[in-house]
Amino acid sequence: MNTHPTSGTTEAYIALGANLGDREATLMEALARLDAHPKIEVLRCSRLYETDPVGYLDQPCFLNMTAALRTTLGPEELLVVMQQIELELGRERKIRYGPRTVDLDLLWVEGQEIDTPLLTLPHPRMMERAFVLVPLADIVAEEESSGLYRRTQEALTSMDGKEGVRFWKICNWRSESGLTEN
Repeated sequence: MNTHPTSGTTEAYIALGANLGDREATLMEALARLDAHPKIEVLRCSRLYETDPVGYLDQPCFLNMTAALRTTLGPEELLVVMQQIELELGRERKIRYGPRTVDLDLLWVEGQEIDTPLLTLPHPRMMERAFVLVPLADIVAEEESSGLYRRTQEALTSMDGKEGVRFWKICNWRSESGLTEN
């Protein structure tokens, strides 16, 4: 495991998805590449969920998950690293909401609100997407101070479409994910 700096760190939440190739292996490789970055540490991972496609429906089902990161990068710098990892893992942007080897979305960075040409935080559609909220609920601590836990729980309570998000398996990337089989 990397030794990561702790001063000037923020906690960020990301969503990961894949529906082409070896979906699970690609998601695990994305986590490993994030964690290998000297300014990023993967703290926790959600369970893996198989999900129906949204938007463009003529494509395979996705595997989706979320992860909590600790980083000394600013939000836009973190997004650039995430987009580089997508490219390295074969991501091609051809069809909006279309099939992809991997998709990494920056969801939340300690309640920061950002609206630039590169990035909008919180992610503008995260509270509308069961494939984000269900795995996010796995890893957001109740004592999380920026309000994400409360917002996630409220959105899940009132949301339709959760049946399109099916538990697939426990993430075996690292035992520190805090999730165990029940």
